Amino acid sequence: MIKMNEQQLAELEKDLNAIRDEVLADRGERDAQYIRWIVRLHRTLEVSGRVMMPFGFIPPVFVAATAALGLSKIIENMEIGHNVMHGQYDWMNDPSLHSQTYEWDTVCTSDSWRRTHNYEHHTYTNVIGKDRDYGYAVLRLSDDVKWHPGHLFQFVNYILLTVLFQWGVGVHELESERLRRREITWKSKLPFLKDFFRKGGRQAFKDYVFFPLITFPVAPIVLAGNIGANLIRNLWSSTVIFCGHFTQDAETFTEEECENESKGHWYLRQLTGSSNFTGGKWVHLLSGHLSYQIEHHVFPDLPAHRYPEISEKVQAVCRKHGIHYNTGSFARQYGTVLKRIMTYSLPDRMRQKLTAPQPAQVM
Repeated sequence: MIKMNEQQLAELEKDLNAIRDEVLADRGERDAQYIRWIVRLHRTLEVSGRVMMPFGFIPPVFVAATAALGLSKIIENMEIGHNVMHGQYDWMNDPSLHSQTYEWDTVCTSDSWRRTHNYEHHTYTNVIGKDRDYGYAVLRLSDDVKWHPGHLFQFVNYILLTVLFQWGVGVHELESERLRRREITWKSKLPFLKDFFRKGGRQAFKDYVFFPLITFPVAPIVLAGNIGANLIRNLWSSTVIFCGHFTQDAETFTEEECENESKGHWYLRQLTGSSNFTGGKWVHLLSGHLSYQIEHHVFPDLPAHRYPEISEKVQAVCRKHGIHYNTGSFARQYGTVLKRIMTYSLPDRMRQKLTAPQPAQVM
């Protein structure tokens, strides 16, 4: 991470606070209209997918129904649920869009998400040993984690985590690594497990029992479509999130580096530990605007649809202070994520040999 003295960090804090204050002063009906439109879009896609699904014995209809339902789940999770639970729309005083009352369409409970994501991840972003989102306790992504033979199979673990992402996120608060080390007991996790099984059971019943049963003659088709929709959501959401912090240039930090940090230092860590990717309007919408992960981590409670318009201002601040603004095409950023997963699965000596710069050839 770039080294900055206290005066420079204070100046960085002032510059970013100015951007935040400008958006807060302008926040209002425009933002309310936007999130209400997104909610209508989500509901339209979900109803369309559910209505078309029983006619899925016609292949094009099955594809359309599965895609519509998958897109509705993506929008609900990414652009509505994630952003609402960050408090981006609390100022509207709408109970259906309030961070403390919203419950989203995934197996992870909102309470668990607020604890593990809103607090733990956003407070200790990429701090090894504190941010358990970094690798989700199954992936080695930096030298801070000691290599062991099990890491040779971590690409398989990555595939499984991606396919089953909502379930992986749902059990994240279980802290399986601490259970293995006997730092905590299963008994201490019983309240969490009770909530998890209750919410996960409701989600599984809805998609895999209720909707297939009410369309019994074509139940296998409806079941297959619902599985496909959840798979679409899992693959997309996990890929977006991985591109936000696991790219080649995303930095990691030690606990010692972050002791007694100022707000300016926290801002610096968010800027250097996060990654953006470029794309069109719909790419940004479907990612919950986490394609602007840098802006999100600096301003997690500002309406996410504002990130594109403040991105240039954040980049200007980065240029002013000599901070690398990590962005690139979706394909490029995702490619570096896959490369990081693969290279850190190897023993250190082999990885260092493969990644060492090659000497220039003398002609």
